[in-house]
Amino acid sequence: MKNWKYLGVALPILLNTTGLSLAADSYRLQPGDAVDFSAASAPDIKTRVVVNIDGQISLPLTGEFNAQGLTISELQSKVRGEISAKVLRRRTSDGRQLSEMLAPEEISVTIAEYRPIYVNGDVSQPGQQVFRPGMTVRQAITLAGGVDVMRFRAQNPLLEEADFRADYEAQWTIFASQQAKILRLKAELDGKDKIDRAQLLKTPISEQKAKAIVDLEEDQLKTRNSLHQTQREYLQAAIASQNNRINTLLQQEEKENLGVQADTEELDRVKELFGRQTLPITRVIEARRTILLSSTRYLQTVAQRGVSERDRVDLEAQLNKLPDERRESILAEIRNTETEMAETRGKLQALGDKLIYTGLVRSQLVRGNNSEPSIRIHRKKDGRSVDLTATQDEELAPGDVVDVALQMPEGSAPSPQSDERRSQ
Repeated sequence: MKNWKYLGVALPILLNTTGLSLAADSYRLQPGDAVDFSAASAPDIKTRVVVNIDGQISLPLTGEFNAQGLTISELQSKVRGEISAKVLRRRTSDGRQLSEMLAPEEISVTIAEYRPIYVNGDVSQPGQQVFRPGMTVRQAITLAGGVDVMRFRAQNPLLEEADFRADYEAQWTIFASQQAKILRLKAELDGKDKIDRAQLLKTPISEQKAKAIVDLEEDQLKTRNSLHQTQREYLQAAIASQNNRINTLLQQEEKENLGVQADTEELDRVKELFGRQTLPITRVIEARRTILLSSTRYLQTVAQRGVSERDRVDLEAQLNKLPDERRESILAEIRNTETEMAETRGKLQALGDKLIYTGLVRSQLVRGNNSEPSIRIHRKKDGRSVDLTATQDEELAPGDVVDVALQMPEGSAPSPQSDERRSQ
């Protein structure tokens, strides 16, 4: 395992660096460089111009031409060649106009100012700096106020680190509870009465707290399994009760049907006797009342049997839907918990990054700014951009961009995406 990791710095391209020469016969002008133009016999035409983004400059008597890629010697030779064919017209103090030829040897072109460098990253005052020949990274960092990450912060890093760590530990407890809940739901879905503890991700919370969380979920698993079984047994018992009731009503219905038939036969017999005038009319009325009562009881029994049969159908439907409804409910809980778990992962990642950063700030406060930062230089070389690693003693070139990044030991913020498992 590496002892150090770098914050905000990608793996640099390693290049062999050599001493940088800024001599007039080797340094080639680039946009942003400033040159001074002067003539010994005409001090009033002295001019300072900057090579523009297109590589062009505009000098007195010569107009605009390309200077990008030229050395100072080449530029001076080019300017002298242009000036030798030009006539300089000047007005004297008495109003007369004089024309004279400038001698090439009196024309001077020099570097006035190199294009700036830029310092970025963990420094107090990042930004543009004037380049000076021989300038090193250490000098540039010093001009930028020195290495310092406190410029990003207004709060006390010691107090903030304590707050972040408390939030971080709380989120890990939530994460452990969520993953234990998911494993409990999956066990419930599979009809098991124990959680597969080997599937638990390793978390930085204490073993005792983690075990308590899983034990609680396992108790809830047993309770929910028991409730499901109780509900199933209740429905089965209710269906059996309805079956018994229906059978009883069927027997009662059969008896009452026989009673209705007997009462009907009795009514027919009474009517026949009444027709022979052997029985009074009151006897016929009593026979009719009797058959009406027996018919009513029979119809009531039939109706009660119909209600019981409908109730039995409803109970059987509930019993048949019970497994599907339970499965659907568990799957919905798993989806919701996985969504919550993803949010917790994001919070843990953010808090982990904050802990690493505040740890870095704290270490800087404790150790001061004497730790060696990581240096990365972005430089234009031979028309292409190159990246190189460097020390603070590396000499800089005009236009360099210097990235400064503090380094620290690997943080103590484990990732929630770890594949490590443990048994509680």
